[in-house]
Amino acid sequence: MFSLTQLWYAPRWYHWPIIVLLLPLTLLFAILAKLRRLAFRLGLKVSSRAEVPVIIVGNISVGGNGKTPMVVFLAQFLSEQGYQPGVLTRGYGGKSSQYPKAVTEHSIVTQVGDEPMLMRQHISCPLVVDPVRTRGAQFLVKECKCDVIICDDGLQHYALKRDIEIVVIDGKRRLGNGLLLPAGPLREGAWRLQQADFVVINGKTQAPSEYAMSLEAGDLINVKDPRLSRKVTSLVGPVTALAGIGHPQRFFDLLASYPLEINKTISFVDHHQFSADDLPNDVLIMTEKDAVKCRDFAHQDCWYLPVKAQLSAAFSSEILAKLRTINASN
Repeated sequence: MFSLTQLWYAPRWYHWPIIVLLLPLTLLFAILAKLRRLAFRLGLKVSSRAEVPVIIVGNISVGGNGKTPMVVFLAQFLSEQGYQPGVLTRGYGGKSSQYPKAVTEHSIVTQVGDEPMLMRQHISCPLVVDPVRTRGAQFLVKECKCDVIICDDGLQHYALKRDIEIVVIDGKRRLGNGLLLPAGPLREGAWRLQQADFVVINGKTQAPSEYAMSLEAGDLINVKDPRLSRKVTSLVGPVTALAGIGHPQRFFDLLASYPLEINKTISFVDHHQFSADDLPNDVLIMTEKDAVKCRDFAHQDCWYLPVKAQLSAAFSSEILAKLRTINASN
């Protein structure tokens, strides 16, 4: 048995024949991606500019890199600096009858998606879901009076022009086997990193041009009743760990750093739509992203572990410097 994740990030010798078989599809993907970028460059596809600076937070590989904590960090930081940021996201996993759709604490996960609901719990600035990025950006400027837009997962969405690009990379998996989809995990080649303004590594950096991001865990919070919290170390006896995110192992590794008796781990695909049957009747620890989808049917012993992004003062000061330069030139 094998998975694409194994092919991408930990290929063994017997995986390479499968990778070779996938190379024609990878070549086709590369050609189509190149033609799409060329169409925007030649003006065959329209690329629009917002009236305010746009910060793109994205990745060149598939899922599980730590992009959402980065967006939350930026929204909180820029608000503290006197800006009026707005967050724009596609809302993957949600389906609404009307866009743009503002995300509030009363929004429904099936309409706006799990990541927007997670972000809503940590940021107070306007947060809008819209698969058409240019339309969502215009809404944030015109209706919400935002003076800077943080676009979640929009690196390959060239219809919206950007002023600052931030690429987030997983520090352990990096770029995997370095191949484009489907033979590898990349949406764009490693060359794309040279065009980004900031390359942020979720973990340890390997080059002076990279910025380190660490994820700091907080106290456990009860999924059914968020007013209840407890220290991770207060749990006694076996626990079950559950994750339906892009890279579940990172969450399991984080839990393993605590003196916990982890009885078993359960993984689901990213953006999995949970039901009560998915939750074993154990002391259960899950990610915050999963918790927003389980609150209505979680049992009393379901807990989630929130994480917060930490970045250097140098990164923060350079973001501010770039924004000042952009605003001065407009």
